[in-house]
Amino acid sequence: MEDIIYQAIGSHLTCHFLDVTGDGRHFDAVVVSDDFVNNSRVERHRLVYEALGERMKEEVHALSMKLYTIEEWKKISK
Repeated sequence: MEDIIYQAIGSHLTCHFLDVTGDGRHFDAVVVSDDFVNNSRVERHRLVYEALGERMKEEVHALSMKLYTIEEWKKISK
């Protein structure tokens, strides 16, 4: 399932960095993309939910997301 989530997000957003981990029902995603520039936290989450589409209703029961622009990522990953 991690691969399916990874592919869905990666094909919908231009990712600088993308990591998805999980246990089959609960997942964590770190997404770094300049598609998030000038978007609020809620808008960023919507972009990821759009990428996952119906999977969020049926296959993915919980998804924790950390969403950053490239500039934000550079500041925290020093």
